[in-house]
Amino acid sequence: MAQEMTRTRSRAVSRQESGSEATRARPVYRALADIYETGDSIFVLAEMPGVAPDDVDITLERSLLTIKGRAPGAEHKGYRQVYAEYSDGDYERAFTLSEEIDRSRIKASHKNGLLVLELPKAAIAQTKRIEVKAS
Repeated sequence: MAQEMTRTRSRAVSRQESGSEATRARPVYRALADIYETGDSIFVLAEMPGVAPDDVDITLERSLLTIKGRAPGAEHKGYRQVYAEYSDGDYERAFTLSEEIDRSRIKASHKNGLLVLELPKAAIAQTKRIEVKAS
């Protein structure tokens, strides 16, 4: 269990160890993400447990897409918590987009702590089937 707690702690402080300043009282977690591609779009699925849709912030500045989320701590009414593996904290993740993404058509949805970003490919980058004609 101690090893598991150390891994959890190291994820929370990885931002500090990578050279950023430790200016927040809350831990900052790296949102875990899976990326999928179809002929028309790229999908990013990012886990942010405990984050409500209203607490998600997505920005696109030049080619940097940044997602942030804030997970408030649980309220404990009528009982005293004696152990917790989940804690309040912030989630952050950034992705550099290529020119192949149509920035004007990016969509986002959120359900049960999973953020889904749809990054449509620009028409020039979409897979096209070229018909071969017999001559």
